[in-house]
Amino acid sequence: MAVTINTLRDYKQKGEAFAVLTSYDATFAQIVSEAGVDVILIGDSLGMVLQGNDSTLPVTMADMVYHVRAVAKGNTGSLIMADMPFMSYGTTAAALDNAAELMRAGAHMVKLEGTDWMADTITALSDRGIPVCAHLGLTPQFVNKFGGYKVQGRDDQQAELMIEHACQLEKAGADAILLECVPAPLAARITQAVKAPVIGIGAGADTDGQVLVVHDMLGITPGRRPRFVKNFLAEADSIQGALAAYVQAVRQREFPGEEHTFQA
Repeated sequence: MAVTINTLRDYKQKGEAFAVLTSYDATFAQIVSEAGVDVILIGDSLGMVLQGNDSTLPVTMADMVYHVRAVAKGNTGSLIMADMPFMSYGTTAAALDNAAELMRAGAHMVKLEGTDWMADTITALSDRGIPVCAHLGLTPQFVNKFGGYKVQGRDDQQAELMIEHACQLEKAGADAILLECVPAPLAARITQAVKAPVIGIGAGADTDGQVLVVHDMLGITPGRRPRFVKNFLAEADSIQGALAAYVQAVRQREFPGEEHTFQA
């Protein structure tokens, strides 16, 4: 049975964790979905792991549409979430046009990075039948404003504001929240504060779901490995085995562990 947003809501209500993983092509989409991954994210992370850029900013709508179409052809039941790339949702009109293009390519949900300024756009998308995931915390498209890839929400004022923004965006129509590089206690508070499923990456074990970039969880990303990453291929005899181990570890809340978590 295909995973839908209602499936994710049911997981949250039952306290069952769900697994999210990036994929960018038909082959990986098939093996990832067959491994039981609930949500496939076509992330603009492809700009770094596929294109070799030093950020996600060069990724275009054409890039995203191409990879969404490829993933949709290989998917066998996972919910497909697609990132909206840098400045593709700078205005509500642009967001509507570009989100529609991603949905036509095979996405079931789009993801936007930002805070309360996205509320009107999220409402417009939701009202027109486009599910939205709001991405808070470390939002890589804002790397130049942040001055680097830094943990967000460590002081009390930032933490309270992030909780407020999560609630505002849910009220605006967001169907899911993604928290990246957020202290675990704050992520737990946000998960409790909203009814929408909350997906974490570097946000501790108390979120409703976990996401990793597939290259990271297979240990094939060159350079320094982020704190929140675990190489699941290191203890498996195949990529399929690593995927199965990831899904099991997420569902049993064995991943992330303390060593993958940021504290306040």
